[in-house]
Amino acid sequence: MDKSAGDFVSHFSIIRDPRIERTKLHKLESILFIAVCAVLCGIESWEGMEEFGEGRKEWLAKYVDLTNGIPSHDTFGRLFAQLAPQEFEKSFSSWIQGVYQKTEGEVIAIDGKTVRGSRHGSIGQSPLHLVSAWAAANHLWLGQVETEEKSNEIEAIPRLLKILDLKGCIVTIDAMGCQTEIAKEIQDKGADYVLALKGNQETLHEDVKQYWEDPQLPEKEYQEYKTTDKGHGRLEIRKYRVSDQIQWLEPRKDWKGLRSIVEVESHREIGEQKTLERRYYLTSLKADAKEIAKAIRTHWEIENKAHWCLDVTFGEDHSTVRIKQAAQNFALLRRLAMNMLRKETSVKKSLNMKRHRAALRPEYLELVLAIN
Repeated sequence: MDKSAGDFVSHFSIIRDPRIERTKLHKLESILFIAVCAVLCGIESWEGMEEFGEGRKEWLAKYVDLTNGIPSHDTFGRLFAQLAPQEFEKSFSSWIQGVYQKTEGEVIAIDGKTVRGSRHGSIGQSPLHLVSAWAAANHLWLGQVETEEKSNEIEAIPRLLKILDLKGCIVTIDAMGCQTEIAKEIQDKGADYVLALKGNQETLHEDVKQYWEDPQLPEKEYQEYKTTDKGHGRLEIRKYRVSDQIQWLEPRKDWKGLRSIVEVESHREIGEQKTLERRYYLTSLKADAKEIAKAIRTHWEIENKAHWCLDVTFGEDHSTVRIKQAAQNFALLRRLAMNMLRKETSVKKSLNMKRHRAALRPEYLELVLAIN
């Protein structure tokens, strides 16, 4: 193996090889390295990985041991179906720690996503659901954990929080994560939270809603901030109101660090259609309407940018990898590839064009891998 690849491949060394000895025809790090390179170059199947390997065999041999040739598509499929996702996630975290420089006050958005193509109806297997953390300022995935379905996010979110370095950050989560234990975990890790408040906290939601609906509410009790977005025949006006006058809020003592409550009123006009929506939040941040508005808007990036990119650029929703562990590991390959492509900034192109470039130019793939 070329020493210039050592730093990158070394992240795989912490993964425990699940195969029995007689089936280890190809080294684990060789298989993983080929898989990462293939996904960076636009490959989205085990068959594609084998074809990529054969087409780039001479180049790959500079970096990993190919004494026994290129692994078959069945070898790729079997390994990733056997590989414990937790093991692969360790290597992912190891790589992240080497490249990620946390920004003070950075928003870490946590949200769930269903990999729809992983549903296996013939055996009654529901689609894979992942809860992931997205560092908004750095545009990087920080980690993921699997859960059986969206309703189990309450159990998955604490597992994800435990593996993240959150000190000094602002963690944003939708209503499923609006739980006292999750708020405490975030505070214990030295971070602040902005949690969407909906009907799953029925009494608290109603109390906060009534507070903001009070026509006698004095303006001096809250801060207000307004944003306007206009374009492509669409107008959206958002009004943020934030108050730290919450002494009256009976359950506040159960929410560690709770300092402010928030109302977001959204007016949308699309052609002749007009809608009005109000949403509510709990936060450990001081009552700074502009800062809180930024955190809330930033959270939407995980759906509007990050999840959209996984589906459109990486074809995640159309993936036919259905064995649960294999689907989870392939999802992590996509997130690793997305991180690496974003970290390479010498070429100002879309992620899709960067993948094409990596496929056509080995020297650019080396730049993305940072191994040269």
